Amino acid sequence: MLAVFLFHCARFFDEYPWHVKSSVVDPGLDALVGFLVVWIMPIFFVLAGQGSFFSLVFRSGRQFLAARTKRLAVPFIMGVFILIPPQVYLERLHWGDFDGSFLQFFPHYFDGWYAFGGNFAWMGLHLWFLEVLFIFSVIMLPVFLWLRRQRAREALGWLAGLLDKPGGIFLLGVPMAIIEVSLDPEGLGMREFGGWSVIQYLCLFFYGFIIASNAGFQRNIEKHRSTALGLGLILHLTALFLPHTAGYAVHMIIRAFNCWCWLVAILGYGGRYLHIHKPVLDHANEAVLPFYVLHQTVILILGFWIIRLSMPSLLQYSLICVLSFTTIILLYLSIVRSNNLSRFLFGMKSRA
Repeated sequence: MLAVFLFHCARFFDEYPWHVKSSVVDPGLDALVGFLVVWIMPIFFVLAGQGSFFSLVFRSGRQFLAARTKRLAVPFIMGVFILIPPQVYLERLHWGDFDGSFLQFFPHYFDGWYAFGGNFAWMGLHLWFLEVLFIFSVIMLPVFLWLRRQRAREALGWLAGLLDKPGGIFLLGVPMAIIEVSLDPEGLGMREFGGWSVIQYLCLFFYGFIIASNAGFQRNIEKHRSTALGLGLILHLTALFLPHTAGYAVHMIIRAFNCWCWLVAILGYGGRYLHIHKPVLDHANEAVLPFYVLHQTVILILGFWIIRLSMPSLLQYSLICVLSFTTIILLYLSIVRSNNLSRFLFGMKSRA
């Protein structure tokens, strides 16, 4: 989540379109965005798949859907109507598509569909992850329930044993490469959501579930963590310097395996070294979803003004990070977690 936060703070200064942009492209921050986009949203979906497995250990299918509705759908709907309008307003103001106050703009927020010439952000802008994850949870629930059966568990055990050979875990990058090469980037292969296709995210969501379902997958990932890190570095540098003449398919195959190597490295090192428990982690874990829901709105409001200041881009970036993080934490501590209504709206459990 902190990586996503740093990623979005840097989006003012990279070369790609965003809601609000600085007039200066910073090479270092552009490189940071290019590196994080390789794995940041993919790891979210892998972890979400793992979370789905553990949730279904002690929940029925109906209880799982009810929990996902409270956890994902409620904060998404709240965000679309309360937290996203300021983002759309600042975007329209920044690019000269509107001239007036936020109160004057708010009625126009419901004029047309965002991304189709209008303003209403039906996908929730940065909250698209909650929307997509909720849809994935619904459509994959029958598959996940089937995978809990004895015959399916035996099949997963066989697959884990097959991939336990040296380098076997990297074969899971093959379906990802096929998806990247075969899908039309103007259609289902569209990469507007976090840099990857929703079909790729569905694949990774499924990977997360099966990884959590059998300890053999987890051991294999930990065993290959150093190899994955080295391959990730090599593939990332290759992707940066590979000429366009190499062809679309070559670029997409490298992109897919680059992503999978970083996921294996992160999961492998995390599984090996992050077996720790401290009380602060319990508080931080509870705050993750509200932090995610709040973060981009706060970043855009503060960044909209900070990028206008006469100072180096790295100093602007640092100021955006520090002030945004402080503001989000203060909002969370003072408002979000303080009563059960706000906790409900932000997908948190109620307090007795």
